[in-house]
Amino acid sequence: MNEGNRRYLFLGACGALIVGAGAAYGAAASGGSQKSLDFFAMGMGLLGGLALFLFGMGQMAGALKALAGERLKVILAKLTTNRVTGVFTGALVTSIIQSSSVTTVLTVGFISAGVLSLSQSVGIIFGSNIGTTMTAQIIAFKVTKFALLMVAIGFGMLFIGKRDKIKQYGTMIMGLGLVFFGMSLMSSAMKPLRTYQPFLDLMTQMESPLLGILVAALFTALVQSSSATTGIVIVMASQGLISLSAGIALIFGSNIGTCVTAMLASLGKPREAVRASMVHVLFNICGVLVWVLFIDHLAEWVTRLSPVAVGLSGTDKLAAEMPRQIANAHTVFNIANTLIFLPLAGQFARLAEYLVPDKVELAEKGEGVAEMETTMQNLDPSLLMMPSLALEQTRGAIVHMGSIVRSMLADIVPAIIEGDEGEADHVRRRDEQVDALDEEITSYMIRLTRRYLTREQSEEDARLLNVTDELEHIGDVIENNIVGLLNKKIEGGIAFSDEGREEIVEYHRRVLESFDLAMEAFQRTDLEKAQGVVEIKAELVELEQAYRMSHYRRMSSEKREGEGSSQIHLDLIDYLRRIDSYAESIARTVLECQELEEV
Repeated sequence: MNEGNRRYLFLGACGALIVGAGAAYGAAASGGSQKSLDFFAMGMGLLGGLALFLFGMGQMAGALKALAGERLKVILAKLTTNRVTGVFTGALVTSIIQSSSVTTVLTVGFISAGVLSLSQSVGIIFGSNIGTTMTAQIIAFKVTKFALLMVAIGFGMLFIGKRDKIKQYGTMIMGLGLVFFGMSLMSSAMKPLRTYQPFLDLMTQMESPLLGILVAALFTALVQSSSATTGIVIVMASQGLISLSAGIALIFGSNIGTCVTAMLASLGKPREAVRASMVHVLFNICGVLVWVLFIDHLAEWVTRLSPVAVGLSGTDKLAAEMPRQIANAHTVFNIANTLIFLPLAGQFARLAEYLVPDKVELAEKGEGVAEMETTMQNLDPSLLMMPSLALEQTRGAIVHMGSIVRSMLADIVPAIIEGDEGEADHVRRRDEQVDALDEEITSYMIRLTRRYLTREQSEEDARLLNVTDELEHIGDVIENNIVGLLNKKIEGGIAFSDEGREEIVEYHRRVLESFDLAMEAFQRTDLEKAQGVVEIKAELVELEQAYRMSHYRRMSSEKREGEGSSQIHLDLIDYLRRIDSYAESIARTVLECQELEEV
């Protein structure tokens, strides 16, 4: 989620809390016998504490991403050999970076590049849910009295440290201190509610599991942070304001609400990205449905598993024990769901494919035709602090751009041969999509170059920009040149000879084969396929010469072709040759990458 969206969503959450405070004030006014509370001070404590909590989480997660991000791509690619290792990998990566959304972005990138299938990625997605429970485990520690000390230490490391790594560790410690300090403020603000009867009556109503799930899901969807919901639930539990069963129901709701973040993040992305998010949604909803009738049993189990506060009783005992119990319930819930549903990973993938089908263009184009997928990839700015992950995400966007260019190349030549006038508009719209992607990717890459990049990352950045440029050039040749030949042929009522048509079809087939090999070589860094493109280039040079001589012979024979047909024929071959040169440039980018690695 970008910073602008987070800002507006946080303001919305603040508004919701203010409305809630107003409702509580109304309840106080109606109950004249109740002791009045300073709702303004409570509101400031809650909102200020929540702001510090979210800011601290963001700082801590950002530092962890910067420290570990460069290794995450290797971990995901190398350790995800099957579903079980996928679960461990997803849990490990997410617990390190404290962001299941980043894990999902990486997973989708590997799916787009063909490294992982959707079925293989299910294990990673399941594991990412386990990794997010580390947040609850961390904030359940009773270290709020050291919060400001952690802020001071982290601040000192951040501003005194000279090495980037020291500064990142300082940011992480300071962020963690702000998390605990924010929780301390929220806890102090809510303390008077322990004896405030209208609020206690409201919490009694929250004992209904379905109501608790609904409220937590809505709040989590609003602030787009399950960590915020978890923090508030643990704060309420530490004050003895809710029962363990009610806290578990609220945690269940946060698991559903966090799916909204995943679905919003997938909007405008390739179908595999939407399907990966759909798997996340299905997993969380199915998990809640399985456990909703067993909340009391789960509460009993985690009570036995969790530490006991010796020497305390009553509300103080509950306040000391329940934060850890809720954190453990969150962990048990997600681990149990993974064990239950992991054998059904294939079924989850197939259900996601059914619910999110491929958008195909119908044979008969016209009204009601499914358009190409939304172009904009919404490249995640938060990944710019992790260049290797930003580069991987960009690679996925370029692959998507290539699929659009490929559809243009595949369709335009048959349209010329058949005289399909409607194809010109379809090509023009797709070229606009390619131009938009080119602008988005180039802008993102330029922003990335302003970061500190290693030599290898700078070279990779340049290679990705080169491939993007070549794809944009191919789109321009098709839209600016070949579409003009289509219009000229239709307006002049021109027809190719049988031999001329066969030559164009064969030459187009070889160019399309070369383009496909180039994109496969780019996706997988496949040197064999890249070399295949170079070899096809040499063959096409010879084929072009042979076809030109054949065409000239027909011009001087009894099968003489018209002047208009001849010019279109020669120009089309020339434009296709130019497209193949761009495809060869993409392939040579892959080969140069290998040469640099060997130096």
